[in-house]
Amino acid sequence: QVALVESGGGSVQAGGSLRLSCAKFGYSYITYCMGWFRQAPGKEREGVAQSDSDGRTTYAESVKGRFTISRDNAKNTLYLQMNSLKPEDTAMYYCAAGVCGGRWPLAPGDFGYWGQGTQVTVFS
Repeated sequence: QVALVESGGGSVQAGGSLRLSCAKFGYSYITYCMGWFRQAPGKEREGVAQSDSDGRTTYAESVKGRFTISRDNAKNTLYLQMNSLKPEDTAMYYCAAGVCGGRWPLAPGDFGYWGQGTQVTVFS
């Protein structure tokens, strides 16, 4: 079993920054593709960024150039550095883990493990 625990959410003024963390407990971290998703009230969940076991990354168009996904294998932790935040970035952010080796990027259904989420609120 794999457990994911997010932290780092909060409220920030537009233009500000936040750094989300996702600690992974369980099986070997290195074999998993990891991702960040978000869901705003009344909207569908959307993918934000993904990182595979080799460090390859992909981003949603809406966050390119502003968000950076990274991972520290030694600490079994995934990060999402969010800069130049906008009110439309307000959402619950979820960390997810899935087995690498198939398609890239992974579809949401490919992620078998999810965290409980951390709220990000950006006010103008």
